[in-house]
Amino acid sequence: MNISIFGMGYVGAVSAGCLANEGHRVIGVEPVVVKVDLINQGQPPIIEKDIGDLIQKGVKEGRLRATEDALEAVLETDISFVCVGTPSQLNGNLDLKYIRRVCEKIGTALQNKQDWHVVVIRSTILPGTMRNVVIPTLEQFSGKIAGKQFGICNNPEFLREGTAVHDFYNPPKTVIGEIDSHSGDTLAAIYRKMDAPLIRTDIETAEMVKYVDNCWHALKICFANEIGNICKELGIDGHRVMDIFCQDTKLNISSSYLKPGFAFGGSCLPKDLRALNYKARSLDMNLPILGSILNSNAHQVERGLNMIIASGKKKIGILGFSFKAGTDDLRESPLVEIIERLLGKGYDIRIYDRNVNLAKLIGANKDYILNHIPHISRMMVNSIDEIIKHAETIVIGHSSPEFHDIMDRIKNEHVVVDFARVVGRPSERGKYNGICW
Repeated sequence: MNISIFGMGYVGAVSAGCLANEGHRVIGVEPVVVKVDLINQGQPPIIEKDIGDLIQKGVKEGRLRATEDALEAVLETDISFVCVGTPSQLNGNLDLKYIRRVCEKIGTALQNKQDWHVVVIRSTILPGTMRNVVIPTLEQFSGKIAGKQFGICNNPEFLREGTAVHDFYNPPKTVIGEIDSHSGDTLAAIYRKMDAPLIRTDIETAEMVKYVDNCWHALKICFANEIGNICKELGIDGHRVMDIFCQDTKLNISSSYLKPGFAFGGSCLPKDLRALNYKARSLDMNLPILGSILNSNAHQVERGLNMIIASGKKKIGILGFSFKAGTDDLRESPLVEIIERLLGKGYDIRIYDRNVNLAKLIGANKDYILNHIPHISRMMVNSIDEIIKHAETIVIGHSSPEFHDIMDRIKNEHVVVDFARVVGRPSERGKYNGICW
């Protein structure tokens, strides 16, 4: 394929060298003359393992060259990758001047091109940048319509400095955000030899993925450091602890607990977080991440409460109020807190939870239900139908399978607030609102 790459910095130079090595014809576009000259001499404009050999090989074999001329590059290629920087402004926002400038140049060049051309944003940009900046700029300067007269995709990179060439050929995933399948097909063809999952999605999701990845990596580093710090104070080898931690790939290093939803509760997580933070304070230590988790959890409870209040209805039905499905455990259940706060505001509430109903009669939590929350236990009903009959707003508290068909059972006037994504989709009946979707 004939490919132009705008920006011969870290991502652009690595992409250019690797794509040329794959047999594509690559034109690097760069306004800095020194970088253009270096590439045309077969030398890398960056320091990175193995990229020098690939650039030298690409230039020598006639598959790679660089230019300052954006018009020439667009006219001679089928697809343009934008790999310019998006540095931080003082307020933390991205400086998009380089993105705008390149889109202006590509858009102007597209005025003179009749063939289908795909523009791929590889730079890291916040969700909404494609819709609000990239596409409008390209359309303004080209006089053409994205998705109809030229293609547009978002293709975040997952390259680590020091191992970028290896990462290019061995990515954890390839993500393509597209507004039309033709553009996605063109871009996907470049990655057909990659041994990695190929994910095609909407452009906003693709924009967000890179930020989720990097924030997660940063969180992991700081979490491990805080664990290491408290281990050191306790005379424990933090590396040994984390080596054992990482051997658990079912719960610890896995997708478990990584789906957005409602707050956590139960007999373990809140108690153990408080205990470890107490121990840190007794050692005069500050653990900002571990110390902020319960506060973050409390914010999610507040968010759920506000969603219920925002429905504007006074009659509330709660489906499931143990701290998770499949248990009768109400200890530190965030749903209990929601119910008590709604009661304090004068809401008329009914509650259904099959396991808690059973526990009220024979379970280990019978004493807790009857003696600690008797005011709540008196609101419990015996069926989902009773909830539907009473409530104007129905709150799905956890993911019990018996709640999965709730949207087929409600009436048009009902509002459903879903904390567990048992539905996750709009319905012809009622109004649906998920807490994180």
